[in-house]
Amino acid sequence: MLIFDSLDQVILGGLALSVAAHIVKFVSKPEKSLEEKARSSDNISHVKPSIKEALEGNKKDYAVLYSSQTGTSQDYASKFAKELSARFGLNVLLGNLQDYDFEDLNKLGENTVVSFFISTYGDGEFADDGFDFEQYLSSSPDLSNLKYTLFGFGNSSYDYFNGACKKASQYLEQSKANLIGSVGLADDGEETVDEDYLNWKVEVFDLIKSFLGLTEHEFKFESALKLEQLSSPPAKLFLGEPDNSYLNEKTDLSLGPFDNSHPYLAPIVKTKNLFSSQRSCIHVEFDLSKTNLRYSTGDHVGVYPSNSDEKLDEFFQITGFANKRDYIYSITAMDSTFSLSFPTPTTVESIFRYYKEINAPVSGNYLNTLKEFVPNSKCLETIDRLINDKELYREEVFSKKFNFAELLSYLSNGEVWNSLPLEYLIETLPSLHPRYYSISSSSLAEKTSIHITAAVEDDEKIGDRRITGVTTNLFHELQIKQNGEDVEPILHYDLQGPRGKYGSPYKLPIFVRRSTFKLPVSLTTPVIMIGPGTGVAPFRGFVRDRVHRVKNQGLTCGKSLLFYGCRSSVQDFLYKQEWEDYKRVLGDSFEMVTAFSRESEQKVYVQHKMMEHAQEIARLVDKGAYIYICGDAARMAKDVNKTLVKILVEHRGVSEEEAKKTLLDLKSVRRYQEDVW
Repeated sequence: MLIFDSLDQVILGGLALSVAAHIVKFVSKPEKSLEEKARSSDNISHVKPSIKEALEGNKKDYAVLYSSQTGTSQDYASKFAKELSARFGLNVLLGNLQDYDFEDLNKLGENTVVSFFISTYGDGEFADDGFDFEQYLSSSPDLSNLKYTLFGFGNSSYDYFNGACKKASQYLEQSKANLIGSVGLADDGEETVDEDYLNWKVEVFDLIKSFLGLTEHEFKFESALKLEQLSSPPAKLFLGEPDNSYLNEKTDLSLGPFDNSHPYLAPIVKTKNLFSSQRSCIHVEFDLSKTNLRYSTGDHVGVYPSNSDEKLDEFFQITGFANKRDYIYSITAMDSTFSLSFPTPTTVESIFRYYKEINAPVSGNYLNTLKEFVPNSKCLETIDRLINDKELYREEVFSKKFNFAELLSYLSNGEVWNSLPLEYLIETLPSLHPRYYSISSSSLAEKTSIHITAAVEDDEKIGDRRITGVTTNLFHELQIKQNGEDVEPILHYDLQGPRGKYGSPYKLPIFVRRSTFKLPVSLTTPVIMIGPGTGVAPFRGFVRDRVHRVKNQGLTCGKSLLFYGCRSSVQDFLYKQEWEDYKRVLGDSFEMVTAFSRESEQKVYVQHKMMEHAQEIARLVDKGAYIYICGDAARMAKDVNKTLVKILVEHRGVSEEEAKKTLLDLKSVRRYQEDVW
C-alpha cells in the first residue's frame, strides 16, 4: 500500500505560480539564440524513445529522471540512482527528461517507480530541458497508474521558491498520479540542499523498500564504467579539450553554433584589477572579432574554468594518484544508459583539471559511499559518528566547507586513500560546470567584445583555510601575468591549456546565455538601476548602450538613475572614471547615487540612498520607468524590494499590500526585472 502525504501547501504554491507566468528575472527562460536554434533544428527529425521503451529496451526496473539548468539536479539524481542500485539491487535508468517521450508514462509496470528531480530556473520556471515535460503535464494526461517520487531544487531568496517542482506536483496530483512519500524541497538560499536531500532520501528509501518488497544490502560501489589503461598515447588523445571538434584540424572553430557543449575559445585581449586594496576585482575583455558568436546587452556569458595546480596537488596526494597523473585511459560505459560527461581517451591529469569539480563543498552523501575504501579503522569510526550525528556533521564538515580532498584528509587524519578506484572518483564527483557572469559591455558599443566584471573569491577564511573560487582566481592569475605585475597569485593554473591552445594570447572557452534582462526599446523611457558591488556590471552595459545611441544617433535620452554601493570611494569604486565620462555625454539625463558603507560611523547601503531619493523614484515610476536590480538575492534584493514598497506607500498614499501588488504588476509587464544570485 502506498503512503501519501497531503500536498495542500504545494498545490497553493502551484496556483500562485500560475498568476506569475510572465515575471522576469535573469534566470527566467532565455530566448534561444540563432546559434542555439540552428543546433536544435538538427534534431527535429529525431524520434525520442518513450520512458517505457527505454526501461524495457535496457532491462531496467526503475527510472530516475531529472531536469537541470546548472547541473545540481543532475548530480543529485545520479547519486540517488547509484544508491538505489547499490543498496537494493535495482536496475536503474538514469536520464534527462528532455531525452524521452511521455506518451506511455501511464503504462509502466505495476511495480515500476519513477523518481523525478526538478530544478527551478528563475521565478518558478522549469529549466530549459524540462520544458517538454511541463508541456506534457499541463495537458492533464491520465497518470492514475504512475507511481513516483519528487524532489525539487530551489532558492528561498526568490519569490517563487521551488516553483517548478511545486508546479509539477500540482500537475501530477491533478493527473491522479500516485506519490510515494512527501515532495522534497531543497533550499540553496539557506544552504541546506544536502541536508534537505538526505532527510527526504531516508524517508523515501524506506517507503520504496516497503512498496517494492526490496531487501537492503550494505552499500557497495559497482562501477558502470570500463577503464582500459593504454601503454602509449593513441592518435586521438583528449587533454582537456571541450569536445571532439577541437582535435579535428579541419574544423573551423570560429563558427558556431556555440553553447555549453561546444564553447568558443575566445582570446582575452585585456584584463585589469579594478580594486586598489587587498581584495581584487578583475575586468576581462574577450575578443569576438574572428567568430560569429554574438550577444545582446544584458546577456550572460558562460566561462569554462579549470582547477588550480594547488587544488590538484592536494587531490592527487590524498587519493593516491600523485604518481599516476600521466596515466592514459580509454573509458567506456558498460551500461548503455550511462553517459560519460567528457571525451576519451584522456589522462588522469586532464580528467580532474578540466572535467571534474574538485573544489566545491562536499555533500554528506559521500560518507556512506566512502566506507568500503577507508585507509584505517579509526576513519570508519569517524564516518559512522558523522552519519549518526547531524549536528556533529554540520559543525565538523558542512560549516567548514570542505572540498573532497579536505574531507578525505579530515576523515583519515591525512593518511592516503590508496584503495579509492579511479572509477569511483569519475562517477561520484560532479562535472566541472561553467560559471556565469552578467556581461558588462554594450553590444552596440562593443559588437565584437564581451566584458565581464568578476570579484575574486579569496577573502573568506575558516580557521587556517582560505575558501577560494575557481574561475575568479583563474582570472586573477591571468590578469597578473598578462600585465606583467610583480604579484604572487593565491592559486596557479595551467594558463597554456591543452596542447598550449589557451596561450599566446590567453584564451578561455566561453558561450553566451540569452537573458530577458533588457533595456526598454524606447530610449526616452526612464530607467532606475540598483546594483551594489559587481551588481553594477550589467548597468555599465546599459549606460554604454544609451551613451552610444545618444552619440551616434543624436537621440534624446530618458532619465537613467543608478544606485551603486561599495565599501570605499577610493579602494573599490568600480569604473569610477567611466561614470564621469558617461555623465559628460548624457548630461542631466544620467544620475549616479553612491553609498559607501565603510566611510561613515553607520554603514550606508543603496536602500538608504533610495529613501533619500524617494520622491524622484516615485516620480519616475509614475512616468513609466523600468526598475532593474542586480546583485545579492538573499539580502540586497529583498531590502531593495521592501524599500520600493515603502516609497510607494509614502508617496502614493496606498497600503502596503497595494504597494506590493503594484510591484507585482510591474514585474508582469517586465517593468521590474532582477538579475540576482
